Amino acid sequence: MLSEQSTPVIRATLPLVGAAIGEITRLFYAKLFEDRPELLRHVFNRGNQANGEQQKALAGSIAAFAGMLLDHPETRPDSLLSRVSHKHASLGITSDQYKLVHQHLFAAIGDVLGDAVTEEVVAAWDEVYWLMANALIAAEARLYQDAGVPEGEVWRRMEIVERHEETPDAASFVLRRTDGAPAGSFRPGQYVSVRVELPDGAIQIRQYSLSCAPTDHRWRITVKRVRGGAGPEGEVSARLHEHARAGDLLTVSAPFGDLVLPEDDRPLLLVSAGVGVTPMLSMLHHLAVQERARRVIVVHADRAPVDHAHRDEQRRLVRELPDARLHLWYDEPGAGVPDASPGRVDVSGLRLPEGLTAYLCGPLPFMRAVRGDLLRHGLPAQAIHYEVFGPDLWLGGE
Repeated sequence: MLSEQSTPVIRATLPLVGAAIGEITRLFYAKLFEDRPELLRHVFNRGNQANGEQQKALAGSIAAFAGMLLDHPETRPDSLLSRVSHKHASLGITSDQYKLVHQHLFAAIGDVLGDAVTEEVVAAWDEVYWLMANALIAAEARLYQDAGVPEGEVWRRMEIVERHEETPDAASFVLRRTDGAPAGSFRPGQYVSVRVELPDGAIQIRQYSLSCAPTDHRWRITVKRVRGGAGPEGEVSARLHEHARAGDLLTVSAPFGDLVLPEDDRPLLLVSAGVGVTPMLSMLHHLAVQERARRVIVVHADRAPVDHAHRDEQRRLVRELPDARLHLWYDEPGAGVPDASPGRVDVSGLRLPEGLTAYLCGPLPFMRAVRGDLLRHGLPAQAIHYEVFGPDLWLGGE
């Protein structure tokens, strides 16, 4: 909770800071990488830095957190903090790095806002920063403890034992521990980070959902190749597609992620598009193992059947569940899929039971559209959960 003396200062300056937050975060990253260039090469996603998405995500999280402190002073924005802390833990972020961020962030604020940054303003925003930072540090400490690892030491070497071409642009990799022990359990819907050394010596990290059952002795990830077009080609996905084969070793993190199934019998709506199907597969595998008569509505959208990764597996899992139904939408339906609908997903035509919990994963515009449809359908906002691949540009937009 903000102190009494800081609350009016933040309320008065939030519009000013909010209007400049994009410029502030761009300058912050420039200062940070000038001081610590290894962070850009070995921790941060160079593609997201190049297209500005990382800057937008940081700006959104700061502005959203400050706004929540003002609008809901009696509550803590746990959903925002949870997503950020899980992502940080998957990267091995440590508590001492928050001091480095503070140093360069406040230097950027001073450079951008100039004389508007009085001692009073600095003190108030310093309080906001450390309220958020300390909450994240505490949450990440719990995540490391739950994972059974020291702070930041999340990495392990794993061997690729199988590679499968799921679609022309998606390949799955089955992983096992190099010591032969079980890979370890996780919660259905979680992801791991994969750390890959590139030809220029840089080490880049990407997150991939675990698409197998949490009880499997081996893990499976599915990697969609990000091809150049509107943005740069994916460095890590291209490297894995071109070079990763059975017998190769990967550096993989412990599992993290807060888009996980609750242990209850409430009806579920699992909505995915493209490679967003992967966390939903893990959930379906988990539900099939449980063998409980839980109502499950599965919705998936893709460009065409040939682009639908794990299509037969998804169908099989839905058939194995006693009270589940699959609904498919394809931009180009094609032959052999008579039960698929053409065009955009339309959840308004589905019969959604009372007490439904919805899980969404896919491109951000797709999830925004589906979420809007569900809200208009009467589903409460707190019953709609989502997973974003990459920087979370939806922070504060729930």
